[in-house]
Amino acid sequence: MNSEVLIYTDDNGEIDLTVSLENDTVWLNQKQMVELFGRDKSVISRHIKNIFKDTELDENSVVAKNATTASDGKVYIVEYYNLDMIISLGYRVNSKRATEFRKWATKILKEYMIKGYVLNQKKIKDTNLQELTSTIELIKNSLAHKTIQNDEAKGLFDIINNYAKSWSLLQSYDEDSLESRQSTATQKFTLNYNDVKKAINQLKTELIKKGEATQLFGNEKNNELEGIIGNIYQTFGGDDLIPSVEEKAGNLLYYVIKDHPFSDGNKRIGSFLFILFLSKNNILYKANAELRINDNALVSLALLTASSDPKQKELMVKLVVNLLSEDEL
Repeated sequence: MNSEVLIYTDDNGEIDLTVSLENDTVWLNQKQMVELFGRDKSVISRHIKNIFKDTELDENSVVAKNATTASDGKVYIVEYYNLDMIISLGYRVNSKRATEFRKWATKILKEYMIKGYVLNQKKIKDTNLQELTSTIELIKNSLAHKTIQNDEAKGLFDIINNYAKSWSLLQSYDEDSLESRQSTATQKFTLNYNDVKKAINQLKTELIKKGEATQLFGNEKNNELEGIIGNIYQTFGGDDLIPSVEEKAGNLLYYVIKDHPFSDGNKRIGSFLFILFLSKNNILYKANAELRINDNALVSLALLTASSDPKQKELMVKLVVNLLSEDEL
């Protein structure tokens, strides 16, 4: 127990206590706790026994034995108790010093929690800022390389305008007014490979009638679509690896567009399945009956996905999730 020390003094300066710090916790023996709380050893011992009896703490976890050489030269085994025990005793013992300790402990814990909260929020804020910056950079690169043409600018505007809600998100962190953004965990619809194939064939028939597709449209290569659907619903230990409906939708759009499972029409089919999936899960519209992602934005989103670097896959999925969750901010 020979390590760093911490000096604790009460408001009246009556306690000057050396506290052992080891294994990221505080250790006191019974004599020190008698000093700290201003009660005799029998009271402290009784409370310790009751704490173990009530199974509030596990003895093996909070007690450490240390060999100590006394002034008479004899070696004694002394039991030390960690911070969990000290705090538990502090809230059981009835004395002026215990009251002062409770005030001190509560203040320290409150400060720690607030500072930890602030640090965590800063980390989250920085993460969102980086994500927003990366998204805008992706859009700028697409424009610079003429991947997205001028007649699609309206769709880009919709994406930027909606995704700029992230700035409101950052402001909410600063103002402590952020509410948790809820994702849709419960699925009302599950993609079925055979049903999806039928839906794509119906789409193909309609597009051919309009002269907007050929027989190559929707011809699947090596059952690759079936593999994509399988990826969306992967599980581990009974839990979905892609938990929310929004994340599944983002992954579905990305995989169909980027993996090219069809000979022709990957962007259109990816967008079609994306809308179908959202509609069947009742999240295509916002609470005010407005589309979460309108036609212009969806076209640009599909083109952005197609032009994105494979390393930006997670960014693209996050972009979709943010757009779908926009009315939750």
